[in-house]
Amino acid sequence: MSGNLSPTMISMMVFLGVSGVIGLLAFVLRDSGQRTATRLDMLVGKRRREEETDILRQAAFEGDKKTILAWITPKFLSPKKVFEQADCHIPPSTLTGVGLVLGVLGATVTVLAKVPWMFAPMTGLMLFTLPWLWLWNKRRVRLKKFAAQLPDALELVARALRAGHSLAAGMHVVAEEMPSPIADEFGRVYEEQNLGIAIEEALKSMSDRVPNLDLRFFVTSVAIQRQTGGDLAEILDKIGYVVRERYRILGQVKALTGEGRLSGVVLIALPFALFAFMLHIKPDYVQALWTNDLGIKMSIFAIIAQILGAVVIKKIVDIKV
Repeated sequence: MSGNLSPTMISMMVFLGVSGVIGLLAFVLRDSGQRTATRLDMLVGKRRREEETDILRQAAFEGDKKTILAWITPKFLSPKKVFEQADCHIPPSTLTGVGLVLGVLGATVTVLAKVPWMFAPMTGLMLFTLPWLWLWNKRRVRLKKFAAQLPDALELVARALRAGHSLAAGMHVVAEEMPSPIADEFGRVYEEQNLGIAIEEALKSMSDRVPNLDLRFFVTSVAIQRQTGGDLAEILDKIGYVVRERYRILGQVKALTGEGRLSGVVLIALPFALFAFMLHIKPDYVQALWTNDLGIKMSIFAIIAQILGAVVIKKIVDIKV
């Protein structure tokens, strides 16, 4: 059907594509300009503190509180917490704009490539979700890195306590000696208690920002020790040992379930790859899947079966440690 497009329609699609590219370049150049300014500030000796980081996070949301976030996110989600956990200072409106540009470009390229028009919305939707998938992956990587750094941080705090320092001083040592992201979170706790907030409340806020079970053990142990007393350094050493053992067992579990996870990826991706291949070499062969009533029912059943199979495979290979 794309071969019957009028010259006017093709011109409009080309215009939208060029406009999308220009808009995407504007977003990228603006972000690179901000990063350049940050580097210059660091070179002249201006060190950004946690208060300024919090202001940036707040500013990213205040402008979009009643616009983008009011209608694109459900009530049970907390996009502000997701952005905070990902340490992302890009406003949601910017991510949405980049997604719209990518979606328009994808749909335009799909139509101009003479692919059936019904696949254009699907391509546009998939490209629209790319910035949000990038955000979610950035959050996942940051939380995973935090979890890997936590045992060393607990041991460092325990050494500081044995050396006669306070718990807050131990937090400051972690913030100074260890890399991000755990240095940022522990440094924020140190700054909050310096401002008069109880260290138990500051730790509880950190456990709310970082959804990590081992961190909750640490926060709970500190709260109990502050009320009942005891050797906190020994408690932290035991927590660090338990965390390291959990990671060791988790590595063994991943090695044992690697074959199942790879089989799941192949079984889930194979039908879609085969469909794309047949659509490319012989479109008439698969056209019955959306033009025939029985083909439509078979397609719906296949998609539901794929989703159920993915859920079952994930349940099999996802072993909690």
